Formats: sequence, structure tokens, C-alpha cells
Amino acid sequence: MAAQLNHTIVWCSNQGVSSKFLADILGRPAPSRFSHFDVVELDNGVSLDFADAEGPIRPQHYAFLIGEEDFGAVFARLKARGLEYWADPMRKRPGEINRNDSGRGVYFLDPDGHILEVITRPYGSGG
Repeated sequence: MAAQLNHTIVWCSNQGVSSKFLADILGRPAPSRFSHFDVVELDNGVSLDFADAEGPIRPQHYAFLIGEEDFGAVFARLKARGLEYWADPMRKRPGEINRNDSGRGVYFLDPDGHILEVITRPYGSGG
């Protein structure tokens, strides 16, 4: 049996703001609309479908594997917006990136406090 992730719902307080934030930071096309979702498409056929939540948001973690060249562009956008970033998910290394598996990685928060991560090498890939 083959199984692939197709989409996941990202609960947020303002789906337009949150979906645009992610699309802008990752350099993706503007979110599209499907039913009551704002959809951010990724290159591997997976989409993040943003929906407004009723009540408090429980922060989730979303990690994105990107290329080395793309990392520079994403990191520059984070810095241009004056966003805080960390080398680790526990936020104990502020203002740093990590070099795990001989790549680069960084953590940052979206408007609702979801912990977003961009990495250039999959965990455990060596290096």
C-alpha cells in the first residue's frame, strides 16, 4: 500500500493573514481559495489548508525542506521583517541558525505562534 500526505489543515485566527505570511516567507504563489480554506501549495503535491478556528489556537510545528539557495532567500525575508528566529525548537539559541546534517536550519513563529522550520537537509541525512 502506498500512502502520501496530501494536505493538512492549519488552524489560525485569521486565515488570510496566516496563509499569506507563509506564502510570502517561503516565496510561494499567493494562496488560492478552495471551499472555506486558503490553500498554500508546496512543490511535492502537499498543501497547507488554512482555516479560521473558533477559540484558542494550539501551536503546531511545520517543517519545510528547501534548497540551499532558497534558504538564503527565506532567511533574508525573515530578517527583513524583523522576525525573531532560533537555531532550535526550544528557542534557547536566539538569533542563530543551525548546521544540522551539514545543512542549515532555522525556526520562527507564524502570526498564531505555530513553530515553523526551514531546513536544507533532512534529519539524519548525515554530513
